[in-house]
Amino acid sequence: MELKPITREGIPAALQKAERYRLLNDSSAAESICLDVLEIDPDNQEAIVSLLLAITDQFGEEMGEGVHRAREVLHRIIDEYERTYYAGIIAERRARAQLHRGSLGAAEVASAGFREAMSWYEKAEPMRPKGNDEAILRWNTCARMLGRHERVHVPGEYEPALDD
Repeated sequence: MELKPITREGIPAALQKAERYRLLNDSSAAESICLDVLEIDPDNQEAIVSLLLAITDQFGEEMGEGVHRAREVLHRIIDEYERTYYAGIIAERRARAQLHRGSLGAAEVASAGFREAMSWYEKAEPMRPKGNDEAILRWNTCARMLGRHERVHVPGEYEPALDD
């Protein structure tokens, strides 16, 4: 089945609709809209970021493939600060998805993911535009998540899954 192209004039409205679908927890619809926009305007940075976020919204459902797809999209972000910041978003959302799965060892894997995200946010912080504290806010969120969920691990010792 051949997909129907949207018009260049329809891009701004399509991007607004993609954001709305993300807010309504319909990230697969948002992803589809972003892909439609990128067919017409392949370098549209707003669509690329929205696509990355829509993919990471789906980590709870398809983490392995989703992480791979998000990282592929990440390379299309031109701005170095944004690319670094969104690398942190990918790591953080992967860690959150891991926690929600609650499988054996989830806390340890999530802890490593939060620490990876914090590392990306620290790299982004000195590059951030004046007045943009997003990287600091995300770093603080990860630090708080670690404080709530991190366990002291004894190598080789059994670790129960996290309780909600």
